[in-house]
Amino acid sequence: MATATNYEPMMSVSEARARYFADNSFGEDGGYNDRWVTIFKLGPIPLGFPNTAGRVAAVRYHDLHHLATGYDTDILGEAEIAAWELASGCERFPAAWFLNHVALPLGVMKNPDRVRRAFARGCRTRNLYSEQSVDGLLDQRLGSMRERLGMHGASNEPMTAAERRRYRLALVIAFSFGTLLVAMLIGLLVGLGLLVAWLWRG
Repeated sequence: MATATNYEPMMSVSEARARYFADNSFGEDGGYNDRWVTIFKLGPIPLGFPNTAGRVAAVRYHDLHHLATGYDTDILGEAEIAAWELASGCERFPAAWFLNHVALPLGVMKNPDRVRRAFARGCRTRNLYSEQSVDGLLDQRLGSMRERLGMHGASNEPMTAAERRRYRLALVIAFSFGTLLVAMLIGLLVGLGLLVAWLWRG
């Protein structure tokens, strides 16, 4: 799977996004019109969640953030961009706040150093969630967008004390979400199992 860092800075954001959709097999519309978002498959059964209007509104910016940051679309890359977005702020998008907190622990368990560096980078740059419209961003050059967000000047210095406090708070929230979701999933599976057993006996 290609990464967003392969895209030339002189490309328009629109051109880079189209290539990003193609490289990641998202479809021509990026999957924005899909009814469901599939996370993974349990055998032949796809597991995911409804592609709500709130999620679509946030992911239109999120996709451009992949182009700006260069983070990949695998599990670790999504955790990195989740950390970066949480640090730089998800503004008026509750779906982004929620989904980023859900993604964060997956990356922390896989490569905590990369996720921590992504969070620090987010503390020192800005994102596109404050922009009024995605359409107004598509004609500019990719390199110009990266420059405007401060991506080229982001420091790799260790986290400050304030940044470490913000990161620890994000982790507490994220792992709390994760624990709650796992408990709900286990409860659902147990309930379905009991229902099947009861119907089978009947």
